[in-house]
Amino acid sequence: MAGKADFSEQEWEALRKGVTGAGLLVSVSDRGLLDSFKEAGALAKHLVSARKDSSSELVKELAEGRGTGFGLTSSPAEVESGTLEALRTAVAALEAKAPEEVEAYRAFVLDVAESVAGAAEGGEPAESAALGQIRAALQAST
Repeated sequence: MAGKADFSEQEWEALRKGVTGAGLLVSVSDRGLLDSFKEAGALAKHLVSARKDSSSELVKELAEGRGTGFGLTSSPAEVESGTLEALRTAVAALEAKAPEEVEAYRAFVLDVAESVAGAAEGGEPAESAALGQIRAALQAST
């Protein structure tokens, strides 16, 4: 089983940033103050659940980390480009070093993004577009 020790610092950061960035990307696609709180709660809850319940040790280890990889002043455009780049880099690293974990990672990222999308009412077109971008990035590798 793969873990943090199997990846460079940059690869591990891309793996983490891809997960949290996916949730943030969905959240910033349709901004509303109350929605943001609900969506942040959904992201945190999903990470806690993955730490306990995932069958993938890699996913458990990724869910233990702190931080999002983005600053408080990151613009939606920065979140979008940073997340999509991180996802492509993460999938490429997994394909090279831990191909058995690629599907678990993809599922984890999509679960996080979809739970954030479902946390608040409204914003469906924008959130659907963000989910589409996330799915496309997870299928491509650099």
